[in-house]
Amino acid sequence: MANTETALKECLSSIDGATAVALVDYTSGMALGTLGGTKDFNLEVAAAGNTDVVRAKLRTMELLGLKEEIEDILITLNSQYHLIRLLKGRGGSGLFLYLVLDASRANLAMARHQLRRIENDLEV
Repeated sequence: MANTETALKECLSSIDGATAVALVDYTSGMALGTLGGTKDFNLEVAAAGNTDVVRAKLRTMELLGLKEEIEDILITLNSQYHLIRLLKGRGGSGLFLYLVLDASRANLAMARHQLRRIENDLEV
């Protein structure tokens, strides 16, 4: 089992193109841990903003009567991919991993696979 810090480090070191990662509580919008980013890319602000994205999607699914679970939410920008993975395992309810990828170096299929593996090893 990996703790938060170990899991975040593994995201940056094992996922090609990863530039920033955060573990976020979407009930409060607070980042429980962050790693990476730049002075121009504030992970705390990104965590709070993506909390709104997750809440909006969950609310929409509820209104539509969809009984499925969100695995990932993908936002593509010109030069970046933003991947949001809602956690389902031990104590993961209400949490998501937020991963920023450099689009020129990332492989989305592999990033999703690695993020799923890291989620399975994460103990919150």
